[in-house]
Amino acid sequence: MRIKAVLAYDGSRFNGFQIQNHTKNTVMYTITKALHNLGVESKVVGSGRTDSGVHATAQVIHFDLPPYWQDLQKFATAFDKNLAPYVRLRNIERVSENFHARYSAKRRAYRYLISRKPLSPFMAAYAFHANYDKNLVDEALKLFIGRHDFVYFMKTGSDTKSSVRTLFKAKRYEYRDFDVLYFEGDGFLRGQIRLIVDALLKMGQKRMTLSQLQAQIEAKERSSTTLAPPNGLYLCRIIY
Repeated sequence: MRIKAVLAYDGSRFNGFQIQNHTKNTVMYTITKALHNLGVESKVVGSGRTDSGVHATAQVIHFDLPPYWQDLQKFATAFDKNLAPYVRLRNIERVSENFHARYSAKRRAYRYLISRKPLSPFMAAYAFHANYDKNLVDEALKLFIGRHDFVYFMKTGSDTKSSVRTLFKAKRYEYRDFDVLYFEGDGFLRGQIRLIVDALLKMGQKRMTLSQLQAQIEAKERSSTTLAPPNGLYLCRIIY
C-alpha cells in the first residue's frame, strides 16, 4: 500500500535532503535506513529537494509498505523511533497508488525567517539577521507575483527544462521578533527562494534599485547573483 508521510527536520544537521555519493549525512539516507530497519525496501520519493542547511516543517514523501504492515499506527510509531533525532514524523496516511509526492503537488510554499535583532548562537542556524527598509521590501515583493521566467533566479548549472514558474503569493509578515517572507508557487527552481530573498534585502538596504530588480524578474539583466544564507529557509507546505 502507498503511504504519504509528512516530515519535519533540522536542515543544519544534514548535507541536504537528497542521497549523495560522498556522504551518508542526508535526510533521505536517514529515511531509507529507518525503513530498512523495519523491513521496508521501497523507493522513497520526496516532494522536493532542500539544500544543506535548509529546514523543513512539512516535507512530504511517499513509499510503499509491504502487506505485513497492516497496522499503520504501529508502523508510524516504529518509523518515527528509527529516524534520526533531528527528523520527526508529523503525519502519515494511506493514499491512492497513483499518488506521487512530487508530481501530484499543485503548490509548494517556503518561509524565510529574518530576525530584527542580533541572533543568539543557539538561533544562528535557524534564522538570518538583517536590517532593511520594510516598505521597500514590501513594494518589491509585489513584483514577483505572477508567471515569470526566473532564469536569473536559479543556480547556474541547474538541470531544468523550463525556468518559467508562477508565484501565487509573495508577502512579508511579522511574528514576534522576526520578519517572515512567505512564497507560494507551482514549483521552485534550485536556489530560487534564496536568490529572491538576497535581491529583496539588497532592495531594502538600497543596494539595488526597483528598476534593476524589475529587469532581473523580466530576464533582461542580472544585477544580483548571490544567495541568502540557507539557515533562514523552511519548506513549510505542500498542497495537493
